[in-house]
Amino acid sequence: MLEPSFQERKREQRLIRSRASIAAALVILALGLLIWRLLHLQLDQHEHFSVLSKDNRVKVQPIAPTRGLIYDARGVLLAENHPSFALDITLEKVEDLEHTIEALGHLVPIDEKDRARFERLKRQRMRFQGVPIRLNLTPEEVARIAVNGHRFPGVDVRAELVRAYPLGIATAHVLGYVGRINERELKSIDSRNYAGTHFIGKGGVEKAHEDLLHGQVGHQQVEVNARGRVLRTLSSTPPRPGRDLLLYLDIGLQQAAMAALGDRRGSVVAIDPRTGGVLALVSTPSFDPNLFVEGISQRDYQALLHSADKPLFNRAVRGQYPPGSTVKPFIGLGGLRYGLISEQSTTYCPGYFTLPGNTHRYRCWRRGGHGSLNLKGAIEQSCDVYFYDLANKLGIDRLHASLADFGFGAPTGIDLSGELGGLLPSREWKERVRNQPWFPGETLIVGIGQGTFLATPLQLAVATATLANRGLFIEPRVARASLLPGEAQAQAFPLLSRRIELDDPRYWDHAIDGMLAAVETKRGTARRIVSPDYRIAGKTGTSQVFSIGQSETYDAESVPEHLKDHALFVGFAPAEDPRIAVAVLVENGGGGGATAAPVARQVIDAYLGGTPLVMESEVNGGH
Repeated sequence: MLEPSFQERKREQRLIRSRASIAAALVILALGLLIWRLLHLQLDQHEHFSVLSKDNRVKVQPIAPTRGLIYDARGVLLAENHPSFALDITLEKVEDLEHTIEALGHLVPIDEKDRARFERLKRQRMRFQGVPIRLNLTPEEVARIAVNGHRFPGVDVRAELVRAYPLGIATAHVLGYVGRINERELKSIDSRNYAGTHFIGKGGVEKAHEDLLHGQVGHQQVEVNARGRVLRTLSSTPPRPGRDLLLYLDIGLQQAAMAALGDRRGSVVAIDPRTGGVLALVSTPSFDPNLFVEGISQRDYQALLHSADKPLFNRAVRGQYPPGSTVKPFIGLGGLRYGLISEQSTTYCPGYFTLPGNTHRYRCWRRGGHGSLNLKGAIEQSCDVYFYDLANKLGIDRLHASLADFGFGAPTGIDLSGELGGLLPSREWKERVRNQPWFPGETLIVGIGQGTFLATPLQLAVATATLANRGLFIEPRVARASLLPGEAQAQAFPLLSRRIELDDPRYWDHAIDGMLAAVETKRGTARRIVSPDYRIAGKTGTSQVFSIGQSETYDAESVPEHLKDHALFVGFAPAEDPRIAVAVLVENGGGGGATAAPVARQVIDAYLGGTPLVMESEVNGGH
């Protein structure tokens, strides 16, 4: 074999040198890039990575505040926070999860709902964090777990504060309840202040005063390892607890109102005219708010949702009903105010009213008529013809203005969530909503509180309190004051008020005299509730559920229960120095005098301490 020539060796050396040069250049380039990257990280990105490095070992954790408590006017606790015990499983400490859950099932009941919640939360948490397999353990179950705890490494009982409502159904519609924060609520709240808590007010006082009850979240800095496990606490900023609420609500009166309504669908609202404070706010049937706090079962929720009695519906602030004859005193004041009637001027009632040039008869509830009546007698006997005539004289514009002064057609401003404003029809409303002109016959129907005219029981109570105050309208409130634990003096909520001015203050007396006569005279529609202890000024009402024809007669016996008239009553007592104003609605209850007025009397007796009412055997209703 021939040796390579000299020229070939030189060519190989040049090839080796060129390859070595390229390799050296690449090494130098890579080294340069590495040095540049190191300089960039050390100089330009030092602060950024310093923070990230610190965050790997120091975490800021939220500390949930304690929710404020709620008390009634006498200091009775209505909403509290009580310890609740949950059974947690720490996944990294459990070797056989299914076996552990099965064994735990022999100690405490674990149903499909518990398993489904566990599987959902398991996917959201780290393996070193506890995942609840059972909530609301009883003391006996906690003891059972404690005795057998050595058999279940990774299983612990965790205590937390959970909202509870000791009086259950009695306060559901006025207090509302708290529940777990949903996605829609997350978009509207300060997520930083709700870090560490899962609950928020869902209705009633709980929702309206959420900002006070919730408090301010605290924080703690903790040192953690690479897996996120807490090693120690470095510093802590304690949370600021929520403020306690002191209500005007009298729970004894609230329970008395519920008892007076019994198993009937309806509402009672009682207000102190002197302050605007809500003494009782009842809607029946009710529900147990405790079911919603940690998540109501689908079966229970569907049962409430589809119940024919609508227990979830707050009739007091969201129920909109034709107010019927309960508005006649307010319309009478409008007639006095505009000079269309006087205390002594009379209107003849033949049992019907006709508009000029029209043969249609707008009938009075008493077919034979009432004869000649002044304002006092018209309120006393609830004469429809008198108020047809007065409404016609007023016209819809002045009629609307007179009723709007008392708060009809607009929310009252009460500190409860979900209030509706009813409907006070007007010429402008009909043109805007129905694109139709207003007709004189519609004015007559508004004049007796029927047709498209709608009001809530709360609006009726507020209007009645305003009448009792002789024109002082005070915005209703459930909460009287707030108090932070440790504070010596509660902070009262301001009272917002306005006054309805009349040219002659005696006009108030003229309307109230009619309401007194309705209770105290033999012809009065509320005569059954006259009290030997104090004077009640009241007005009955009947709200039609469906219309009847000109030649038809309403027969309560043949009408299905759900189509019967609603029964209403408004009143206040004592008449000389009003301390309570009441509005009562009984759905499909028939006549206001027979059904709603006795409920009001029982509520007033419970508050003022009067002689209990003894009911008569007759059941005629009053309009």
